[in-house]
Amino acid sequence: MFRTVEQSNDVLLPEDYDSPAWQPGAEPGYDPDLPDGGHASMPTLSVPCEITVIDFSAERMVKRHFDNEAFIAFLHRPKEEWAACRWINVNGLSWDVIQAVGSNKGLHKLALEDVMNLRNRTKADWYPNHAYIVLTLLKLVHPVDGNDNSSDKADATTSPTSASRLSFLRRIFQRRARPSEAVETEKGRPPIQRSSSSPFLPRSLHRFHASANEARTAMMERESLLAPRNMAVSAEQVSIFLTSDNTAVSFFEASAADVERPMVTRLSTAGTILRASCDASLLVQALLDAIVDLALPLTTVYSDVLGDLELDVLTAPSISQSRSLYLCIAEINKMLRFLQPVDGLVNALRDHHSPDRGAVTERRSGGEEGVIVSSVTRTYLGDVLDHCIVICDALQQLKQSSEDLIGLIFNTISATQNESMRQLTTVTIIFLPLTFITGFFGQNFTDFPELHQGIWYFWACAVPTAVATVLILMHDMIYSWFVRLFRRKRILNIRKRARVASWPRRP
Repeated sequence: MFRTVEQSNDVLLPEDYDSPAWQPGAEPGYDPDLPDGGHASMPTLSVPCEITVIDFSAERMVKRHFDNEAFIAFLHRPKEEWAACRWINVNGLSWDVIQAVGSNKGLHKLALEDVMNLRNRTKADWYPNHAYIVLTLLKLVHPVDGNDNSSDKADATTSPTSASRLSFLRRIFQRRARPSEAVETEKGRPPIQRSSSSPFLPRSLHRFHASANEARTAMMERESLLAPRNMAVSAEQVSIFLTSDNTAVSFFEASAADVERPMVTRLSTAGTILRASCDASLLVQALLDAIVDLALPLTTVYSDVLGDLELDVLTAPSISQSRSLYLCIAEINKMLRFLQPVDGLVNALRDHHSPDRGAVTERRSGGEEGVIVSSVTRTYLGDVLDHCIVICDALQQLKQSSEDLIGLIFNTISATQNESMRQLTTVTIIFLPLTFITGFFGQNFTDFPELHQGIWYFWACAVPTAVATVLILMHDMIYSWFVRLFRRKRILNIRKRARVASWPRRP
């Protein structure tokens, strides 16, 4: 007798999740021409965004900053004639901004759905008038204390130890649990409508694409090897559009400024290839390069942390160190899970066949040519691929070193225990005959003439018996010791003759 899932009380049904926008078999994608994206039950994602629009040509560059409403109004204005290329950089995910960009650029509704779904895999999708790229940004950050009043009150009513733990848990990039905040729902479903006074807050590596097991996530954050150094790894999803009208659009959850800063420096400097090319595909390459480069410090800090742990293992190995190494391997595995697919992403961009432009300085005016990845961009994408391979190889080496250290810990502890057993066995073998002889002479007999021979008679019997017992029971160990001694002496003689033969001879 079987029951369907709907008849079981032990399984969560779709309506049990706090996500009214998601239903099995629902129409895929969000239509930017409809206020609700084509889903009547879809709640909107609304947060204030920090938006930067940069128009540039080989001779000029203009940078503008907008909020949500001002940016939506700005999109209705035509691009100025002198602007050969445009970059729209959005910090924060808000449906009104995503909808405006999608409607203005004719973005596919499946791509817009991927922008709002924060559990995507790294990939590149090609559409008739644009390409969609999604990947994960990893960077090293320092946790900071939140100024939440409710949290401060909670600390005041707890013990110092508990307050310290709660404070640390708050610092590790959790989205503040306020009723007015936009958060990501689990299982990759559309977010729930909330408004906020700030964009998305960064998340720790353990909270990115994490399960619903909050206890495990909090423990992994608390026991992280970077926690004692007041550091952590932040992870967020980045979506990039390359359109046919020579425009690049990037959506960040919280770290747009980290990528925008070096990009603006390059664009504001006349003569740089990024400025002179006026090529949106090269702009996308620069974005990918900056995102990958943000992960470079991770290899350095993990090498430093693992080096300190290696010294501890070599000097005083303990079982507790294997626990720390396991946590290190878990973090490295998760970073590799997000970084390794970037290789395939870069290769997909390099292998994309499109009609190339004759020169990198040629200006484009419309989308009739489709999405173009120039030959210059394909060349520079090789540099991004090299950086990604270097990072992944370094992390793989750290992972292998961690696994080797775990093996060394258990082998060392096992060897120490075996040595203790060997020493105990040696002592037992030596004192076994002495115990027997002592027991023999300790017999409580009246007619025992050997007791009147003196102490020398006892030792005359005990010493040969002990030596004979040791030789019989330890003959294999003694034989092996003499063999090693002979071989070592022969090796030393060969080395000595080789050194003498290498000395220069006098004429």
